[in-house]
Amino acid sequence: MASEQVSAQFTGSSNQKWGDQKRGAIAAGHPKAAAAGAQILAAGGNAFDSAIAAVLAACVVEPMLTSLGGGGFLLAHSAEGEDTLFDFFTQTPCRQQIEGKVDFYPINADFGDTVQEFHVGLGSMATPGMVAGLIHIHKKLGRLPFSTLVEPAIELAKTGATVDEFRAYCFTILEPILTANASARAVYAPKGTLLKAGDTLAMPEMAEALLQLAKTGTAAFYRGEFAQQIVQACASGGYLTQADFDGYRVIERSPLRVNYRGTTLLTNPPPSSGGALIAFTLGLLEQADLNAVTPGSAAHLGILVNAMGLTNQARNDGLDTRLHQANSAESFLSAEHCAPYRQAFYQAVSQRVNKWGSTTHVSVIDREGNAASVTTSNGEGSTYVIPGTQIMVNNMLGEADLNPQGFHQWQPNRRMSSMMAPTLVLKDGQAAIALGSGGSNRIRTAILQVVSNMVDFHMPLAEAVAAPRIHWEQQVFNLEPGFNRSAIEATADWPVNQWLWWRQRNMFFGGVHAVAANPDGSLSGAGDRRRGGSHMIV
Repeated sequence: MASEQVSAQFTGSSNQKWGDQKRGAIAAGHPKAAAAGAQILAAGGNAFDSAIAAVLAACVVEPMLTSLGGGGFLLAHSAEGEDTLFDFFTQTPCRQQIEGKVDFYPINADFGDTVQEFHVGLGSMATPGMVAGLIHIHKKLGRLPFSTLVEPAIELAKTGATVDEFRAYCFTILEPILTANASARAVYAPKGTLLKAGDTLAMPEMAEALLQLAKTGTAAFYRGEFAQQIVQACASGGYLTQADFDGYRVIERSPLRVNYRGTTLLTNPPPSSGGALIAFTLGLLEQADLNAVTPGSAAHLGILVNAMGLTNQARNDGLDTRLHQANSAESFLSAEHCAPYRQAFYQAVSQRVNKWGSTTHVSVIDREGNAASVTTSNGEGSTYVIPGTQIMVNNMLGEADLNPQGFHQWQPNRRMSSMMAPTLVLKDGQAAIALGSGGSNRIRTAILQVVSNMVDFHMPLAEAVAAPRIHWEQQVFNLEPGFNRSAIEATADWPVNQWLWWRQRNMFFGGVHAVAANPDGSLSGAGDRRRGGSHMIV
């Protein structure tokens, strides 16, 4: 990529006039992933080409957050005005019983301020959808050859990328997984100790795997050597068989459409729950006069806390068990179902004026009006690395958030639900903002707060993303630094059992990577520093 073709700002936000020479804007979770997408835009690719290239690169430089062995969702808005949600998330196995003992066990990840338990092993692996999804989307919406889109990722895998402070922090948190076996240690602790900031993360075997995918498409992964090795390994404690790979399909869905204070949002529909929960919370917030409060004040946080708490109650009121039923979103968001929660919210606000989340996100808008918002994940990784590829397979069957009915209680051969909620904001039918987040159960509250910051408080994109966040769940109130602690604690009157003031901004609160086409014709981008994000204007 010629440096004069691309203007890159990896921190904060930029505004540049949208002229004929500008091809688009991209935000991603790593500078190299953003650069890969920018390279494709500069070469004449559209937003969907750019997003695919960035995701492929992220699998190399953010392997603790996403993987070719994982899955995700891409929300697409075409220049012609067509909106499609591509669901390539993981699928539960066809069989629920195996001979012998299931290889499934817990590990603890220490964040410093909190500890989270994950479950890993061969029995935690669901059918991957990433490869099928990216190739399917390329065939439907891409412009450049797929072999061109994979080139930046191949080059990164061959030459390696320098581990920055954030990536080193991620490695430390996931050390029990990244050092669980010889295959994982060969990647993440090649000299006997875990890679640290300043070291080089190289993936030469993944370069060969990517090259093979570029040549054969889905055949190698789902019907060839990749699938065969996974199936063979699962004979010793996993659920996956060749039938799971043979039967995997990408699903195209109509996005969930949400209206909030005159703004139209598109997001992920059921059977994933994140989008419906965002819509529910926005429906509550719409009753509050946020113009009368100061952002970050006790009054503002009290409104958010009540909205989040009532949304959690509504979710527990059967949403998780109805996600695969027809019209589940319409029922959940219906006036009849929302009425008691809205009444409770109104009464509360009228009286006053846990976890890692191994996920990453890419947002792209191009000059033609195409927009892509894509969120992908590998869970934390199962510890199983496909031999000869350096690709770790997901542990989605071991994710508590994705298995609310309990582990091993999943329905066979069913698309898994997710909190991932790639989102687009439309203005006069055109894509104005593309955003999304990682962060497990904090995905929805992170996106919610950024959207509210922009719509209710008219914050610029970068300010809306950088503003301190909260998350309230199970009577624990998590707050980032940046709020007036003494004033909030002195005036807060909402019920929480535990206050958790974080010592510094943290990936716990998500990582919202966003781009915007502004009314004045300029482009904006913001990569969330909580997760090492970056953006580029091309």
